[in-house]
Amino acid sequence: MSDVKAKDYAGLVVPGGRAPEYIRLYDETIKLVQDFFAAGKPVAVICHGLQLLAAAKVLEGYKVTSYPACAPECRLAGADWQSESVIIDKNLVTAQAWPNYPAWLRAFVELLGASISI
Repeated sequence: MSDVKAKDYAGLVVPGGRAPEYIRLYDETIKLVQDFFAAGKPVAVICHGLQLLAAAKVLEGYKVTSYPACAPECRLAGADWQSESVIIDKNLVTAQAWPNYPAWLRAFVELLGASISI
């Protein structure tokens, strides 16, 4: 993991499920998330993925959403948690759960400076 650098990537996607609960235990993962935020790079997080951002202490001042069970962690980390399907705030796009994939991914692609057309 130590060879992964934020400077080498355009953005970061943090999935939901149980993975964030575990990967937030690694200092290298926390540092990588902090580096993406320090660089202002686009970050997309869904469901329980906000647990990782809360642990990395990067949510202060952001408006976010997540799986509702993660709302207390988001608020404790200084975020303004809202019960909305998708929220875009500065470099961060967050979503509650898998039904929000289309809007969440479209917003992330737009943060990356691209667009999706049909």
